[in-house]
Amino acid sequence: MKPSVRAYSLLIAALLPLSACGIPETGVVEAGEPATGVLDPGVTSAPSQSVPEAVPLVKVPLYFVEDGSLVAVDRTVPGPTDLGSSVLMLFKGPDDRERGKGLTTELPPAAEAPTIRTDGTGVTVQLPRSAGILSDTAVDQLACTVAVARLRQDPALGRAQVTVEQPGGRLAGRSSDDCPFGGARETPGDPGTAESTATPGTGGSAAGTGG
Repeated sequence: MKPSVRAYSLLIAALLPLSACGIPETGVVEAGEPATGVLDPGVTSAPSQSVPEAVPLVKVPLYFVEDGSLVAVDRTVPGPTDLGSSVLMLFKGPDDRERGKGLTTELPPAAEAPTIRTDGTGVTVQLPRSAGILSDTAVDQLACTVAVARLRQDPALGRAQVTVEQPGGRLAGRSSDDCPFGGARETPGDPGTAESTATPGTGGSAAGTGG
């Protein structure tokens, strides 16, 4: 059966707009370069190729106890650090490696951070009430840690004087001159930690002044 004239006319009318717009009747038109960087499902962005910046390591002076004598230890940690962070490390006590070497502490665990004030060569450490009254050795540990850390902050000072304010208004003073921190020796098997012990007659456990 031949299509009617009317149906043929309608077919021609439907095809004319497509030809006028330049749209092909069949086939696929490719344009541009293929897409790149397609992400896997669930990934929102491509991973960064930037190299993370290295964090410098610093040596923090801490004072612990070995056989009743004060011992200076340089603990290597990511820096920088300040007096407050040094004191918090001290109150946490020796780490596993330091305890393995026989180091102990007479400082109690700190529930609160002490308040530290500096004024030139002078440093005041105000202990919270939770710290209680410290032994002379514990005061030595705290004062020497703060004094030596202060001198490393500003070597031009030459010396540092530390006052420890204990609960109840009790004061104890120590000078960096009383602290064993010269002639440090490297610990075998641990090049990142140096220790120095007091030489008889040169201070050791510093004498207390009101402790």
